[in-house]
Amino acid sequence: MEYALFALIAYLLGSIPSAIIVGKVGYKIDIREHGSGNMGATNTFRVLGMKAGAIVSASDILKGTLATCIPLFFETDVNRLVIGIFAVLGHTYPLFAKFRGGKAVATSAGIILGVNPIVFAIMIATFFVVLYLSKYVSLSSIITGVIAMITAALMKETGLLIVLALLTLFVVYRHTANIKRIINKTEPKITWM
Repeated sequence: MEYALFALIAYLLGSIPSAIIVGKVGYKIDIREHGSGNMGATNTFRVLGMKAGAIVSASDILKGTLATCIPLFFETDVNRLVIGIFAVLGHTYPLFAKFRGGKAVATSAGIILGVNPIVFAIMIATFFVVLYLSKYVSLSSIITGVIAMITAALMKETGLLIVLALLTLFVVYRHTANIKRIINKTEPKITWM
């Protein structure tokens, strides 16, 4: 019963459409009608700029982190990683945005922040190094997942490794179109200030 209740809370938390809220409240636009049409942080950065993108990134990470903390709030031994996955599902298939959400990267990172800040720090460093070298957000996200899996394996964190493998596979699946565009050299690169 606890798992079902916590999973529902995590899903609803993940369903909060940060990019839509920031776009409509701060800029009077629906982010889904601009850029790639995705309601994730990357599209927000591209369409609305650095400030809006940073707010959406932080909000989406926070959704994953808060979801993993739900069992702590209730002082129960329910697996926090499992509950966090439901926030990712909520972000990707949000109830409050017609089940059309983001690509799960920031919220997945938030789960890791909630259970292992060291792995999270390695993920952030990896993401920005690969992004700097490749200029591809999608490629950076995928490689970050792989490096996080290797890190969890080296730390002998079996449960974390399993969840990271699932999340990384899900991120790869959500970026299938991006991977094809990278291969075809049509994927947009980011520009640095």
